[in-house]
Amino acid sequence: MSRIVAGIVAALLILLGLNSMFVVREGHSALLLQFGRIVHTDYQPGLHFKIPVIQQVMHFDKRILSLDAPPERYFTSEKKSVNVDFYVKWRVLDNAAYYRATGGDQLMAAQRLTPIVKDALRFEFNARTLPDLISGGRKDITERVRAQTDASARKNLGIAVVDVRIKRIDLPNEVSESVYKRMRAERLQLANELRYTGQEAAEKIQADADRQGQVLRADAMRDAAKVRGEGDAQAAAIYAKAYAQDAEFFTFYRSLAAYRKSFEDGKGMLILKPDSEFMRYFNQPAQKR
Repeated sequence: MSRIVAGIVAALLILLGLNSMFVVREGHSALLLQFGRIVHTDYQPGLHFKIPVIQQVMHFDKRILSLDAPPERYFTSEKKSVNVDFYVKWRVLDNAAYYRATGGDQLMAAQRLTPIVKDALRFEFNARTLPDLISGGRKDITERVRAQTDASARKNLGIAVVDVRIKRIDLPNEVSESVYKRMRAERLQLANELRYTGQEAAEKIQADADRQGQVLRADAMRDAAKVRGEGDAQAAAIYAKAYAQDAEFFTFYRSLAAYRKSFEDGKGMLILKPDSEFMRYFNQPAQKR
């Protein structure tokens, strides 16, 4: 009987000894409670001790956590609605404040952090127009929202908001359709203006090219006529000079050229009188020049 009691006592002592130790893993911290009252708030990774049974340990993940909320509809300053999809990066900053606010439950922390972020986003979107949001105001919004939500979350939840990012901003279907139609009409109007401007420019270029072509052709015809006239004048001068040197030979040479031209294809036929001047050198081949 005494051995059984001793065994039971030994087992209880071992259990109490094991219950008096706890380990905090890397990337985590712990908070020590005694009858629901916080005794110690920030145990770092390693082996630690506590009073068994009386004291309880709460472990917290000190790494950066994510909050991915469903898309929310907001209104811009001109009362146009947009659907905003965003996410938040946060981590536990103050174990005691975090435990008092959420009981150490990450789901509870996300539920309490979400409306804080949404209120900050609503304020920023209400202060901006839709063109401002589309043209690049997203970065400024996220910086301001992060600063606002971080200050509130530190004070009320004991957590730090590391980052706030907007994944996408969508227009509702009914708004998207009207915006698409307006953008399409604007693009179509711009395309028509560009097309008309191009046609006008093309007509001007074509007219200028036609004018220049006419001027170039007229100048070329004038120069050609001038060169042709100068050539004809030089030929006439040469002919006149040759005729002056030997009129009979020149006449004979011209007649040979006329004979060659008339009979060059071998099929020509001339009907002339025998005493025609054209046949003079055929009738008198031995005539002295």
